Amino acid sequence: MTLPPVLKTPLLLLGQQLAANPLGCLDNIYKRYGDIITIMSGSTPIVYVSNPLGIKQYLTNTKEITIFGHPSGDPTITVGHIGEKGILHTNGLVHKHRRPLLMKAYHGERMKASGKRICEVTEKIISQQASGKTFIAHEMLSQITLQVAIEVVIGLREGERYEKIKHLYRSCIKHEKSPLFDLTTKLPFTQLDLGGLSPWGYHKYLLKEIFQFLYNEVQERRKQADFSRTDMLSDLIFACDETGKPLSDEEVRDLLFFPILGSKDGATHSLTWLLYWVHHLRDVRERLLEELDSLGENPDPMSIVALPYLNAVCNEVLRIYPSPMFTVARIVESPVEIMGYELIPGTQLFTNIYSTHQREDVYPEPKQFKPERFLEKKFSAYEFIPFGGGARSCIAGSFSIFQMKLVLATILSSYKLALVNKQPEPQGYYDGQCYAKSGVKMVMHGQRKH
Repeated sequence: MTLPPVLKTPLLLLGQQLAANPLGCLDNIYKRYGDIITIMSGSTPIVYVSNPLGIKQYLTNTKEITIFGHPSGDPTITVGHIGEKGILHTNGLVHKHRRPLLMKAYHGERMKASGKRICEVTEKIISQQASGKTFIAHEMLSQITLQVAIEVVIGLREGERYEKIKHLYRSCIKHEKSPLFDLTTKLPFTQLDLGGLSPWGYHKYLLKEIFQFLYNEVQERRKQADFSRTDMLSDLIFACDETGKPLSDEEVRDLLFFPILGSKDGATHSLTWLLYWVHHLRDVRERLLEELDSLGENPDPMSIVALPYLNAVCNEVLRIYPSPMFTVARIVESPVEIMGYELIPGTQLFTNIYSTHQREDVYPEPKQFKPERFLEKKFSAYEFIPFGGGARSCIAGSFSIFQMKLVLATILSSYKLALVNKQPEPQGYYDGQCYAKSGVKMVMHGQRKH
């Protein structure tokens, strides 16, 4: 076997370097090892590719490389975290059948119908920020994306059940980012289930509560049998599997869990960076406002999302800070050659999205925030890949950028905000995602006059 260059940094130290300086760490690895590298996990080679031709080579290979992981799913993903029958644990024909069922909620007329609601939710939450007061952009945006995700996936807008599921998800996300829980993921001997008295036990309790809530909701909605509803839950309870049988309550429950989490978490990070860059660079903000004002007052959401410079700004944010920074794994099933290297069965393959987006031969001056690059050139699906590529790309990718445009447009056109700290925002790293470490502190200066 001829492996790509093997990273010599021990895995524990690599994790520490990523946590301390994620982008700097990946930049240094690229400079030293190039655009295809190997990390050894025991005897298993894990290969990361950031070469567009190499990415195309293995993403379009359907013979020697499986779409995803082992038959039971990616071994690096905790089954209990997303449900045994969630979309990330399905393969082959099952995955091919389930994916369109989930994507239906994020495309076509459904997405158009969500546009006005996204603007309403954004306006309601941003208007609650007091003039002259500082706030954390990430926390405010998290409220918006979670509410939108719950509405799209489950169809709940208000009331006791809506408040309960919102509270459970927010508690789970907050707990997973706590220092104590982070410690339990690194030190297996700390994974003790002592109920609420231990970080691991409390996490299991929250997940159990979420899955029970979703299961109850599935059962209740089956009794109602309302064909007029247009949320993902309704799509799933009336759907049949590849054999023609209705999906079980357990499978519907598991399929619902991740779309809420995925639609909310990555979208919040991207929106936070979006607000940061637009308020960090005055020229970008003024050009955006000029474009938004050209639509007049109360523009149609579909007119907003069609704006070319707004689209370019969102794409540039996703280029610099893709969320996630890596794709899910592909597994080599039989010997295959990628970029001149022979890979053996069992080798895991990942696309390094961040380093691909930092290539100077594709993106001149990659560290500079230059939205105009997306107006001047159309990049291939192997050069610009913010939501992953191939059959395992993010099901909510198009909806995510749709939401980014409408949330930013609603805030920017109606309110005057400013960054509290003029210094560059430091990056944090968690679960394969790059986030704004401070959450981006901002101050509200009241409503904007057109």
